[in-house]
Amino acid sequence: MNWQQALKDFQMYLRIERGLAENSIDNYTLDIYAFEQFLNRQKINETPENCTLESVQKFIYETAKKLTPQTQARRISGLSSFFDFLIFESYRKTNPTDLIDLPKLGRKLPDVLSYNEIEILVNQIDLGSPQGHRNRAIIETLYASGLRVSELTTLSLSNIFFKEELIRVSGKGNKQRIVPIGKIAKKYIELYLEQRDLQKINSKYQDILFLNRNGKSLTRQMIYTIIKRLAEKANILKQVGPHTFRHSFATHLLENGADLRTIQVLMGHENITTTEVYMHLDTQHLRSVVERFHPRSIN
Repeated sequence: MNWQQALKDFQMYLRIERGLAENSIDNYTLDIYAFEQFLNRQKINETPENCTLESVQKFIYETAKKLTPQTQARRISGLSSFFDFLIFESYRKTNPTDLIDLPKLGRKLPDVLSYNEIEILVNQIDLGSPQGHRNRAIIETLYASGLRVSELTTLSLSNIFFKEELIRVSGKGNKQRIVPIGKIAKKYIELYLEQRDLQKINSKYQDILFLNRNGKSLTRQMIYTIIKRLAEKANILKQVGPHTFRHSFATHLLENGADLRTIQVLMGHENITTTEVYMHLDTQHLRSVVERFHPRSIN
């Protein structure tokens, strides 16, 4: 894989899987491009798959004198995310930035949709259109089970247990987890399957749940486009993508009393510190918890 193709795939990942704004994606792009240019200047013939820790360290040392600590930290973070993406896509096995210290500058809280915003968005779907029930089933599944978009596009019929209302998900590193699917999501999947059975399906995708009009698996970009158009129709001004429903899934569970450990398992997070980002409860919810449980607040 050359740097140009790797960067293009990474940009799509940031846009669809991470749900980042275009400005953030541009910043990541500049970081990776700067590193590639450094390799060219130094005549270091390394590809994204075989790039070494030594090269990354040389790059950081060269640029340290020119950048503020904040920009330096962002650049290291950008490279780390890039190599994590390559590991996720099985292009390499290790991240050369793992041994490089990164200043702790805080984490950006993810955008979430309120329950009412989700209701408004799904109501924009025309269930009478050829892809209406499929699109509704996609949104309901993302929100009901907290799936990553890559997990959604590869979700197979053989991993859906309708009677038990459970699905088996293959997540990062092919790690599997079992998550509930919920009655509403189940309902719209079953309605979609009635239409799916009528279309011509490519033999390679017989077991894939969500298909395009050609009977093949949907791409991440297509899922992103479907959601973006619905958000525009609903006049939702937030940055909305597939990952927004995953964030909303976790946030709403937490706000309604679920514990972090359970949410960690449902999300497929290897480390609970990743799950802790969802502790961004609004002040009204925090106040209601104190009023309900604190001894000085109980009448």
